[in-house]
Amino acid sequence: MGDAFRALIDRVRPEAEPVEYARLVTLARQRSTEARDQLAAVLVETERPLWAREIAAFALGSAGDRRAFETLIFMLNYRDPVCCASAAQALERLRDPRTAKAAAALATNELRTAYALYPVRLLTALRAPESVPTLINVLQRLLIGPLHYWPIAEACVVGLGALGDKRAIPVLDAAAEHHRLSPSAKAALARIPA
Repeated sequence: MGDAFRALIDRVRPEAEPVEYARLVTLARQRSTEARDQLAAVLVETERPLWAREIAAFALGSAGDRRAFETLIFMLNYRDPVCCASAAQALERLRDPRTAKAAAALATNELRTAYALYPVRLLTALRAPESVPTLINVLQRLLIGPLHYWPIAEACVVGLGALGDKRAIPVLDAAAEHHRLSPSAKAALARIPA
C-alpha cells in the first residue's frame, strides 16, 4: 500500500481511538484472508466511525477485495477532498468493473458538481468506455454555465487530452476559448492524433 496508506493512517490518527486504530492498521498490513475478513466486517458494522471504515476500505480495495466497493464509492463522493483522493486511489487498484459506471454517475450529478474532481480524475485513470463520453458531458455542461468549477473543468480538459480520443476535439476547441482553460485545452488538443 506504500505512501498512500501511510498518508491515510497519519491523517486519521488524531481522531482515532488508539487501540482500535492499532488493530486496524495491523490487520491492513497483514494481507491475509482472515485479516481481510475482519476488515470487511468493519464496513458493515453499525456505528463505525468514518476513520475506521476508511482504513478498512482502503486496505481491502488496495488488495483487490471487492467488498470495499460500496464504501469506497461513498468516500469518493464525500465532502472531504483528501478522503475522496484516497478512495480514488483504492478504487483504481480495486479494478472492479462497476467503478467506471459509478464514477460517471458521480461526475455527472449536477447537484454534486463541487465534488466531481476525483470522479473525473478516476475516470481518466481507468480509461473505461464511460470515460471520454462522461468527461465530454461534464465539460460541455460547465462551459455552458458560469464557470464556478474551474478545477473540475481543468481536470476534464487534462483528462480528455490524456485519453486522446478524437470525439473530444469539439469540446476542447470550445474550452480553448476560455482564457483560464485555453493553455490546458491547447495542450490537450496537441495530444490527440490528427
